[in-house]
Amino acid sequence: MLSIDLSGKRAFVAGVADDNGYGWAIARSLAAAGASVCVGTWPPVLAIFNRLREKGRLDFSLDDGGSWDIEGVYPLEAMYDTADAVPAELRDDKRYRGLSGYSIQEVADALAADFGSPCLDVVVHSLANGPEVSKPLVETSRAGYLAALSASAYSMVSMVQRFGPLMRPGGAVVSLSYLAGERVIPGYGGGMSSAKAALESDTRTLSYEAGRRFGIRVNTISAGPLASRAAKAIGSIGNMVEYYEQNAALPACNTADDVGRAAAFLCSPLAAAITGETLHVDMGYHAMGMVAEDQLTEVDET
Repeated sequence: MLSIDLSGKRAFVAGVADDNGYGWAIARSLAAAGASVCVGTWPPVLAIFNRLREKGRLDFSLDDGGSWDIEGVYPLEAMYDTADAVPAELRDDKRYRGLSGYSIQEVADALAADFGSPCLDVVVHSLANGPEVSKPLVETSRAGYLAALSASAYSMVSMVQRFGPLMRPGGAVVSLSYLAGERVIPGYGGGMSSAKAALESDTRTLSYEAGRRFGIRVNTISAGPLASRAAKAIGSIGNMVEYYEQNAALPACNTADDVGRAAAFLCSPLAAAITGETLHVDMGYHAMGMVAEDQLTEVDET
């Protein structure tokens, strides 16, 4: 039987802060396929995440009745490449006080110290943040726009730079995009549409550069909207989900597990010839050119 087998592989999933987002679903699917999974968590929520884990408040169940666990949790602030780049005011912020080693390079160094080098087969970039996401692009400030690109797009470039040397040949990098990188999505502002477009463009370029340099594959998944805790910053997320359910080619909205399973496939030997790809996991919504026929109202000719 053809199956996804990631036994003996190690994955690092950046952007896991709870058990209801895409990052968690991807980590869960990788674990279900046999991989050991480490996660990177945003420092301001690290203590809460660890407390939930210690108290058994996170869902580690698998579909087959088994369970999985996280091999290691690392604080990760993907806005900063190295320790020297972290500003003093952030280090002194009460949410970061007492923490260290959370720049991208420091997390890479910690993984190498904990597991040796090379030690990774899979890297997942499930990171996105736009401080002005609720603003239309035409009202977005330069600072807000650049912050969205830094957190949501350049962070993947930086992770490939610093995690690539830790990856074994044949490894895979997967990130998460959204249709706003290709089409206009009203309400998805603050430069986030630009960040997703950059992420998809960088995926293609990195597939060549990282493929030749490290022997790894780089793909991104363009997922449909998910009403996760993190997505609540987009005030219209509920409406977006409902619109997909009415107008996608398959009249439904994808689940987090749909994306998790697609990511596991892309990271497996079954996808050994796939790189530089933007894979849509959105029930076919991206293929639609207008609203579904059964959503159109009849013209009253009287």
